[in-house]
Amino acid sequence: MAEVVVVGSFTAEPGKEDEAVEALQALVEPTHQEDGCILYALHRGVDDPRRLAFVERWASREELDAHLSSPHVEEALARVEELFGDSGDIVVYEPLPGGETPKGSLAGHAAS
Repeated sequence: MAEVVVVGSFTAEPGKEDEAVEALQALVEPTHQEDGCILYALHRGVDDPRRLAFVERWASREELDAHLSSPHVEEALARVEELFGDSGDIVVYEPLPGGETPKGSLAGHAAS
């Protein structure tokens, strides 16, 4: 099983910013308890606070897939169109470390 990195990017619909943040923040704690979750961190855009992004590390694609079918994620996905329109973009990557470990890999920052 190879580790995967996920970047999920969303732009909140105008007037839905607070609801969007709350909906995504509600995913953090239960996700941190899931098998295979190495990193699951929510970020807000500095230049555009409507922009929200998750940066994630999963021990395997299978554990990511289990996360995506979990009840708390399915509940959030049911609100994606309402909160984000069609702005959502979720991409799964394989790590390609290079250079200095702490600077060239998310794994270089993890305690695992």
